[in-house]
Amino acid sequence: MAKIIKIKRLLETIISFFYSYKLYVIIYIYNKKQNSSGGNMKIQIIGYSGSGKSTLAKKLASFYKIPYLHLDNVQYYGDFQMRERQEQRDIVQKFIDENESWIIDGNYSDVAPVRFEMSDITIFLNYNRFYCYKMARRRYKQNKGKIRDSFPCIERFDLSFQWWILFSSRIKKRRKKHMNNLNKTKGKKYVFKNKKELEQWLSLEGIKCE
Repeated sequence: MAKIIKIKRLLETIISFFYSYKLYVIIYIYNKKQNSSGGNMKIQIIGYSGSGKSTLAKKLASFYKIPYLHLDNVQYYGDFQMRERQEQRDIVQKFIDENESWIIDGNYSDVAPVRFEMSDITIFLNYNRFYCYKMARRRYKQNKGKIRDSFPCIERFDLSFQWWILFSSRIKKRRKKHMNNLNKTKGKKYVFKNKKELEQWLSLEGIKCE
C-alpha cells in the first residue's frame, strides 16, 4: 500500500512538472512574440560619453523593432555647430509624438524632459571613467575622419573631449543630474556599473550579446 502511495505521489509530481513546464513555454513564446512586435515601449538611455549609449540603443531597437533617436544628432550638425535649444526640443517632441514606441539615447536634461517621465524603462550606463576613455579612444581610431550614424560630425578625440570624459562630466553636479533624470522615470530603472552587468541583463531579456 505504501509503495502504491509513493508511485501515485511520483506520478502527481511528474504531471505537475510537465504542466508547469508547458506554462513556462507558453509564457516564453508569448514574451518573444511581444518582443518581436515591439509592443508599446519607451526606453531612455543615459550615461557618460564612451559608455556605449548609441550602441545599446541600436541593439534594443533592432530587437524590439521600434524607432530610435540619437540626441547627439539633434544637438549637432555640420562642423560641430549646435542647434538652438528650442529647435532641439521641437525635433525630439515631434519624434515622441509620431511614435507610440521609441528609444532615445543621450542626456541633455533640458531637451524634452518629458521623455524621462514617459519612459517605461530608463537605463543609466554608470561606467567608470577609464573604461569610457578607452572605448572613446577605440571609437576614434575606428572612425577617424569619418561621420558615424549616431554623431553627425567628423570623429575627434582632442584634449578638451578627453578632459570631458575623465573630469568635467564627472563632477558632483552632473552626477546628481543623471540620478535626478533617472528618478523621474515612473517605469523600470536600471543602473549598470560595467558592461558585464549590462550583458547579464540583456541575456535575461533574450537579447544576444556580441
